[in-house]
Amino acid sequence: MTIALITGANKGIGYETAKQLLALGHVVYLGARDIERGEKAAAELGARFVQLDVTDDASVTGALAAIGSAEGRLDVLVHNAGILANGAVDGPAALHAFDTNAVGIVRVTEAALPLLRESSNPNVVTISSSLGSFWAVTNPGRPESQMPLALYAASKAAATMLTVQYAKSQPGIRFNALEPGTTATDMTAAFGIGRAPEESARVVVRLATLDADGPTGTLQDENGTLPW
Repeated sequence: MTIALITGANKGIGYETAKQLLALGHVVYLGARDIERGEKAAAELGARFVQLDVTDDASVTGALAAIGSAEGRLDVLVHNAGILANGAVDGPAALHAFDTNAVGIVRVTEAALPLLRESSNPNVVTISSSLGSFWAVTNPGRPESQMPLALYAASKAAATMLTVQYAKSQPGIRFNALEPGTTATDMTAAFGIGRAPEESARVVVRLATLDADGPTGTLQDENGTLPW
């Protein structure tokens, strides 16, 4: 039985990923900052709820301690929590974007590493973005080159680099970053674009269920590895 934790999972891609992993027989811990929304989502799915705010050290430590006490290990970690940061570009906004989209990955990963090391087949998936790819944003043929989301793009570049560096420093654990595809979520509602979250969640599940010989240290989309 595989034990999974998904951050920011009370809606969108995280929620659908939880739903699909549950359908495959995994035990899923649904992490959410808001207790009421998180408990409601977990109850709907049949998942287990943990209060987890990726910008709060005590919240992260408490969530992983609870999982460790109950399960003794963690097999799958999905870094899904994130913000679009499409407002003002200033110091406070930059700090908030990086704290959520990049530093949050460090907080959760560091707290999870002891549990991941107890797994016989550990996978970590970071929901990143091709907007954090230098190759994509400088390629006139790619839609990313026309999207001026400086703080989101920069923080997702950091998220991908953290994924690669963790893959190097933790060779016994697979770390992969994912461009999930343009998805209709709260984050993209203002743009009126994107496919159903369950379609993107299938890509997350593929990386979350890699075998021991699967890739590590990559940025991928549904078609394979992306340059960045």
